[in-house]
Amino acid sequence: MVRFTAEDEELLDAYSRAVTGVVEKAGPAVAGIGAGRGGGTGVLFTPDGYALTNAHVVGKARQVSVSLPDGSTHQGQVIGADPATDLAVVQIDGSRLPAADLGESAPLKVGQLVVAIGNPLGFSFTVSAGVISALGRTLRAQDGRLMDAIIQSDVAMNPGNSGGPLVDSRGRVVGINTAIIMGAQGISFSVPVDTARWVLGELMRHGRVRRGVLGLAGQTRPLDRRLARHHGLAQRSGVEVMEVVRGRPAEQGGLRDGDIIVSLGGRVIASVDEVHKLLGGDSIGKPLSARVLRGAALVDLTVTPSE
Repeated sequence: MVRFTAEDEELLDAYSRAVTGVVEKAGPAVAGIGAGRGGGTGVLFTPDGYALTNAHVVGKARQVSVSLPDGSTHQGQVIGADPATDLAVVQIDGSRLPAADLGESAPLKVGQLVVAIGNPLGFSFTVSAGVISALGRTLRAQDGRLMDAIIQSDVAMNPGNSGGPLVDSRGRVVGINTAIIMGAQGISFSVPVDTARWVLGELMRHGRVRRGVLGLAGQTRPLDRRLARHHGLAQRSGVEVMEVVRGRPAEQGGLRDGDIIVSLGGRVIASVDEVHKLLGGDSIGKPLSARVLRGAALVDLTVTPSE
């Protein structure tokens, strides 16, 4: 028989109070999202009915069903979705609706208590708690881009938790749950709320996330060591241009098939993912210096991404 000391009981009570306090504060804003045969979770972040969820939860739907913990069901309009970060914004009609506080993900610490609320496997309003296991993970999004700064936790999640909030001990949303590894236990991933803040702003203003495009197909390719040493290049790889789209910024800037991009905008480019990282909304219309290996020569060009 296990005996608890008074100190053990006090600690247990403190943990229980933290989790129940989180549920009382954030729980009323957690919604079930239904889209066709699929579904998931979302979280209201404004009293007038705007909610965050995953892009893969809404799919290509323009309207979804939204159910709240008070038993009410609403028709939701998909304001926009961003597969590159697996985030979407849905709106329902209403006022003075329960809304969760969006916190910050930058100050998070490994080992910090976090709570997930969602609808796993059809079991509505399920709570699970755990700790942050790691920060700064990367995951591949549906469109092939890498999602950066992903939060890994050991909070128990299952299909249906997608789009639900990851909440800190003060009841503030610090992440949007996005992925699990099937068959693994204690490994779950969430998009940081700092990313979500930026994405929801873009979706609410434009209905999409604006990103720059060069108009080329490329692949990561190792550099010839002798050639790299000759030109003073420290990196081991670059991005080989496989195809240039006619009339797009890459062609207009002078890039050719077979060129190997080694720097862009003054930054070293060693992979396709690093090109994607540079092509945010602020890159549109901004000239970028490009340094490429063309045969044995190092060539300097200028490309201006379009939207």
